[in-house]
Amino acid sequence: MSTATARETLGFQTEVRQLLKLMIHSLYSNKEIFLRELISNASDAADKLRFEALEAPELLADDRDLAVRIAVDKDSRTLTITDNGIGMSREELIENLGTIARSGTAEFLQQMTGDQQHDARLIGQFGVGFYSAFIVADKVTVESRRAGQPAGEGVRWESDGAGEFTVETIERAERGTSVTLHLKSAETEFCEPMRIETLIRKYSDHIAFPVSLAGSGDEEDRVVNDATALWTRSRADIDDDEYREFYKHLAHDFSDPLTWSHNRVEGKREYTSLLYVPSAAPFDLWNREAPRGLKLYVQRVFIMDDAEQFLPLYLRFIKGVVDSSDLPLNVSRELLQQSPELGAMRGALTRRVLDMLAKLGQDSADDYARFWAEFGQVLKEGLVEDHANKDKIAKLLRFATTHTGTDKQDQSLDDYVGRCIEGQDTIYYLLADNHATAQSSPHIEQLADKGIEVLLLTDRIDPWLVDGLQEYDGKALVDVARAGLELPGAEGRMTQEAMDDEHKPLLKKVKQALKERVEAVHASTRLTESPACVVSGENELSPQLRRVLEASGQSLPESRPILEVNIEHPLVERLAGEQDDGRFDALAHIVLDHALLAEGSQLDDPAAYVHRMNSLLLELDSAAGTG
Repeated sequence: MSTATARETLGFQTEVRQLLKLMIHSLYSNKEIFLRELISNASDAADKLRFEALEAPELLADDRDLAVRIAVDKDSRTLTITDNGIGMSREELIENLGTIARSGTAEFLQQMTGDQQHDARLIGQFGVGFYSAFIVADKVTVESRRAGQPAGEGVRWESDGAGEFTVETIERAERGTSVTLHLKSAETEFCEPMRIETLIRKYSDHIAFPVSLAGSGDEEDRVVNDATALWTRSRADIDDDEYREFYKHLAHDFSDPLTWSHNRVEGKREYTSLLYVPSAAPFDLWNREAPRGLKLYVQRVFIMDDAEQFLPLYLRFIKGVVDSSDLPLNVSRELLQQSPELGAMRGALTRRVLDMLAKLGQDSADDYARFWAEFGQVLKEGLVEDHANKDKIAKLLRFATTHTGTDKQDQSLDDYVGRCIEGQDTIYYLLADNHATAQSSPHIEQLADKGIEVLLLTDRIDPWLVDGLQEYDGKALVDVARAGLELPGAEGRMTQEAMDDEHKPLLKKVKQALKERVEAVHASTRLTESPACVVSGENELSPQLRRVLEASGQSLPESRPILEVNIEHPLVERLAGEQDDGRFDALAHIVLDHALLAEGSQLDDPAAYVHRMNSLLLELDSAAGTG
């Protein structure tokens, strides 16, 4: 390689420069976290080499004992973390350390705030733990040789975090990577062997490879950590703090998990699972194409990072490990997808997650509320996608309802059923674009007067949710914004057909005035305070679902609402007594416009509505002046 290409100076990606400034000056309330991140990266490198060596054993050569070694030098004020894992080529060093690793850089920076705890959590989501080294170091040097590269052919990466880095070819006999931190003058505590040993035991005791601390002088290196994969140990031997620290290593998350489940299955299939529920959603939760899944080990040998085959897509937020004794060691993605054992394992792991969530809901209402706020909408996808577990998922759902009067989604279907009035065999719900619209909707006036609770559904997925659920505990789900609504205790009251017949002249005249804007006009049996509301036909798409589909670019057939008018409302009585055809038409249109606005729809012709309202106000003002 020529001198020109052997050493070159390159600039960081723009987002990395901004990130480094944030990390150096404002992030991390607990700066010692950098060591956990660097040891975790070294452990990952060893895992990846062990996996690649399954098909290419020669990669291990004569250095088969994978380990991590940490050395401190007080005189030079350096701390070095070395592994004999997979290593990196020149191109990999530039890509991995010069850009934010394959994550949404713009989204990352948009989520940055001054909240240290929040920001620290974000770091883990974007795979940028390496940059935490600059919190305690004013220069970082990385030397690496990738497994399989000719002996001696290595590469050095170096930067002070100010905006540029250098890359050059070096002689390196050892496979793997060394990260040397040139510590800031104020960070000499990290040159103390006892301090480093304490941090290894605190944060990295669960690492599956030996983590040793280099001896000084004639002293030998000492293995500090337990070096046993945590999931292989008995649950009785693991305390909660160990489970929490393993989660942080596994997920590169700085927050504690909400809960976890550690289980060993024996018999026809043998595998161990350790599953975690995070306390906060990742930035890419709604990207259904983003990498997801569990870490897969076979007989304690790492196979892949994102084994998505073990859990359905709606549980993509679950983090964890599966270690199987049955799958072949040389398992590949293709074999995984076709393995007959996978279906049974997937079903069992899915049920385990749902049971873990049910237990969380029973044990801690506060923790379950945190879970629901972060992941509730994703869990709702399961009602549509996982019919086999429909009943389990339904019990986990939480809703805002008219019973609480708040926008908190904290009421279960069991809570609702327990409050049903005598003779109520229906669960009533209302779809709306937001809680304020739902709470003030005219559709629920009659139900409120009767003391009947209504689920207020405002998430974008809710139209699909109710379509997938349809009934619960023998009670059918009914949309209160559809035509033909029947309420408990309606026996003996005049039917809608009878009311329509009684007020047929008015209804016919309103329909003529509104022409093609409505499908039909009926006398309402559901309104008590509002003059009118719009409802959907039995087989029509709900307005909320229609708006979602249209926003996604889908072309839908034309649909017109049904207008229901409250015959006893003063405005409708005024309409019925209006003799001037022009004013009648204008008032009829205003009644419809207001009903559409109350439902959450946008008017097709806002200018015409404004013109009608201005004319009406001027008439009222003129009448008042004359009087």
